[in-house]
Amino acid sequence: MVTRNGKTLITDGAFIESFAAIVGKKEGEGPLGREFDRVYSDTTLGQDSWERSESTLLKDTVNLCISKAGASVRDYQLIFCGDLLDQCMGSSMAVKDFGVPVLGLYGACSTMAEALVMASVYTAGGAAERCIAAASSHFCSAERQFRFPLGYGGQRAPTSQWTVTGAGAAAVTCRKSSVTVKAVTPGTIVDMGVTDANNMGAAMAASAFDTLNAFFTDTGMSPEDFDIIATGDLGLVGSEMLRDMMSAEGKALSSSYTDCGILIFDREKQDVHAGGSGCGCGASVLCGYILPRVSDGRFKRALFAATGALMSPTSSQQGDSIPGICHAVWVEHV
Repeated sequence: MVTRNGKTLITDGAFIESFAAIVGKKEGEGPLGREFDRVYSDTTLGQDSWERSESTLLKDTVNLCISKAGASVRDYQLIFCGDLLDQCMGSSMAVKDFGVPVLGLYGACSTMAEALVMASVYTAGGAAERCIAAASSHFCSAERQFRFPLGYGGQRAPTSQWTVTGAGAAAVTCRKSSVTVKAVTPGTIVDMGVTDANNMGAAMAASAFDTLNAFFTDTGMSPEDFDIIATGDLGLVGSEMLRDMMSAEGKALSSSYTDCGILIFDREKQDVHAGGSGCGCGASVLCGYILPRVSDGRFKRALFAATGALMSPTSSQQGDSIPGICHAVWVEHV
């Protein structure tokens, strides 16, 4: 059953039965390297283009997630998935042969949370018994689309973030498991007027504040009630801005707050500047680090709030500002 309280939807009856995360070589060398199900040392994955590599990465992750549930792809009624590429071609090509209805999503780096929002509402509301929520990104495919060809050798700004080569997938069901989705808060687009495509954290911070403020108001929860609160890809700059905004609102984030873009890389050793980004960043950290700890009880309660910068190469080149969005998902150990 799904009920509404303000912007937040209470999803009574949505559970996560399995999850999987696969990443590339650089991500495997980071602090969370041992947390992921697989680390590919060859990020081409045997393909002849970066876009096909990303599709293969996501396909492998979804298949692994389904396998860990002891199921087959035909046991799922819907797949919610997305990526950073034009027309979401990475995810479309990944699942095109599954023979399962697909709803493609674009929320930039917030896509994994968006997919979980949709899958949880569908299962708790009785529209499906089993759904897949998934997202991916690839450093090389994203660089080609949003910035410069890799051979260009352009200088990266200190506020820039490194697109994660990775994917995450979660199987959401109405059948009881050790992880339940308690509530979801779909986000509102917030535009701070930031035009610098190399400072995504600043562009997205206000959307994270808007969604978290709404979530805590709607649910009556506080930051201290969670073992971990993880935003998705604000990086160093955006996460500090969010802390300041929440403190000014009288809802200061506790020591449980972190950011997936900070967790996945060692900023001192890996030269990623302000941290990680990309749909695969939040997706892989959620499914490789957070959900396993909720499943076995190390985290009793977690809040995943993935953020996305809603831009395109065209809008950026035309000087438009970069709106942000954030979706929040509350998961809890059963």
